[in-house]
Amino acid sequence: MWHTTLSPSLVTHIPEALIINQQDERRLVEDYLRRRDERSFKDLYRRHTPRLYALAMRLCNSSADANDAVQDMWIRACTGLERFAWKSSLKTWLTGILINCVREQNRKIRAREEQLPDDWTESIATPNGAQLNLEQAIARLPAGYRDVLLLHDLEGYTHDEIGAVLDINAGTSKSQLHYARKAIRKLME
Repeated sequence: MWHTTLSPSLVTHIPEALIINQQDERRLVEDYLRRRDERSFKDLYRRHTPRLYALAMRLCNSSADANDAVQDMWIRACTGLERFAWKSSLKTWLTGILINCVREQNRKIRAREEQLPDDWTESIATPNGAQLNLEQAIARLPAGYRDVLLLHDLEGYTHDEIGAVLDINAGTSKSQLHYARKAIRKLME
């Protein structure tokens, strides 16, 4: 639904050569863990960073914040890669780390209230009735709503996968997606 109305800047096309299966992922990770060399890391980096950076750009306020989040994510991933248990795909695991990095950045920038009043969308309306585009409306969503909306509608994750990434129940993911879509509709009116 949303993907058909997004501008080209929100959609990232990943070259077919960079899409690999789980077995290839394991081999790359094992190579990196065994050698700890630049070439092994670059192979992992090239396969995952374009998609992760695109997601970070949607979640962050600036390209500098997105770059910082992706860099922090790779530092954490490389540190914790030995403990990765392959209970999910590497893509899902890296996405979870990235979202946690972005959340930590956002907490440092400003504290967000978890409970929102029923009329919160009125408090963020644009002055003088100026129109929002979809990207601006998504950026104005609270972090939890925005994260679920982007992961589900743009990245194609299931509610179970979103639950694993964000450490929430699948039902919470469904609820937040419902309210995010409702808020987007209201903001776009």
